[in-house]
Amino acid sequence: MTAPKKPDSCVMAVFGASGDLTRRKLIPALYNLAAQKLLPEDFALVGLSRRALTDDQFRAQVLEGLESSAAAPVDAESLKWFSSRLHYLAGDAADRASYGRLGEAMAKLDPRGAGGNALYYLATAPEFFGPIVRRLGDSGLSREERGNWRRVVIEKPFGRDLDSAKALNAELRAILSENQIYRIDHYLGKETVQNLLVFRFANGLFEPIWNRRYVDHVQITVGEDLGVGTRGGYFDGVGVLRDMVPNHIFQLLSLTCMEPPISFDADAVRDKQVEVLRAIPALTPEEVLTRAVRGQYGAGDKAPAYRAEALVAPDSSTETYAALKLFVDNWRWAGVPFYLRTGKRLPARSTEIVIQFKPAPVLLFRGTGVESMAPNQLVIRIQPQEGIALSFGAKIPGPVVKIGTVDMDFKYQDYFGARPSTGYERLLYDAMLGDATLFQRADMVETAWGVVAPVLDVWKSLAPRDFPNYAAGTWGPDAAEQLLRRDGRQWRECASG
Repeated sequence: MTAPKKPDSCVMAVFGASGDLTRRKLIPALYNLAAQKLLPEDFALVGLSRRALTDDQFRAQVLEGLESSAAAPVDAESLKWFSSRLHYLAGDAADRASYGRLGEAMAKLDPRGAGGNALYYLATAPEFFGPIVRRLGDSGLSREERGNWRRVVIEKPFGRDLDSAKALNAELRAILSENQIYRIDHYLGKETVQNLLVFRFANGLFEPIWNRRYVDHVQITVGEDLGVGTRGGYFDGVGVLRDMVPNHIFQLLSLTCMEPPISFDADAVRDKQVEVLRAIPALTPEEVLTRAVRGQYGAGDKAPAYRAEALVAPDSSTETYAALKLFVDNWRWAGVPFYLRTGKRLPARSTEIVIQFKPAPVLLFRGTGVESMAPNQLVIRIQPQEGIALSFGAKIPGPVVKIGTVDMDFKYQDYFGARPSTGYERLLYDAMLGDATLFQRADMVETAWGVVAPVLDVWKSLAPRDFPNYAAGTWGPDAAEQLLRRDGRQWRECASG
């Protein structure tokens, strides 16, 4: 077996180092990479934030979060190695002088000096993405020379609509080349998401039936059982459609539907993904009214209504639930409906893709008492328990012909063991290696926003009259059930484990 490749030596700078994302996700992910010996030997991290902290105070702060969120016991030797590489710089991302001090600090930590490799992570509010990149350019910190690389990782949301996404792309590309920009979506760090390509293209059993001839419809669910929590101020200006669909859900959709790439080269894979997004016809305003559903949760089962959450307007019309019926208008998928839903305060935290196959004819079973047969379903679970399940019919033992549904259920943990993961490990590792396969490209972002733009426009012009329209702890508004019921179908009820 070939040993995993180690990235080149580099210094990582994290903007927003004292924030929740750094403490809960980035530091644990980097520690997990360190424990697996996947960081370069001379790796170093500089955290940049406004708070006045020493290196030791910063280490204590982020390592406390690591130990409280670790999925496995922390290894003392790995922790010692990792913590010694954490450094802190008090500075303001809006202050040009801070970038000079950042460059000096990074040069001291890099064995190659000022000409070393650098990975910049923007764990900040979206309004700072453009200004930070401009100042990286002005200070020369984004310049690639003498064979070094400089990469910038940008968190979602990438814009709030098509126009703002285009403007942000233009702002970034005025300073950076496209191969320096890594638009991150932590859902793509999930093992099952990555396994979609392997599952489809490495198994001769499934690829021949992965098309309109055999597939009746596809469901993609991204459900959360929690409310907005402390994010009410941010979420109330965004809504779940913007927050989840152009990024998480469309990434899952494109990987599910894409044609085989010529290789696993980053652009070869992303070319096929963007082809899928371009094949989704935009909804007309009339179609939005019948094929897009929005909802907002009310109080239920000891949970407050959305409008009662902290920092949320008491008369808010922001949606916490969205469901869409879309088509992918190409040769493989023509006529196959794709039902997408996402929401907060649902009964379960669950992300899954359901491929429902067309039912077999029952002619053979005339006179046996079998009146109908359940369709075969392939369920790809992304979270919380990653795995794949296939349901099929089998005869129930006995003298009479009766058919029962059997589930073949594979869980990653059972077969390959559990490995501590935040979902960011693979993505950070790939960013250091320069592999952009699991990161969004500019045309992917803009095409995705173009698909949801008509929905946003209609919802903006027509205020919802029935909010709140589903109780916390239920599967959303009745209109979402009707979306499938009109087609003679129903949502699969997701399990929480």
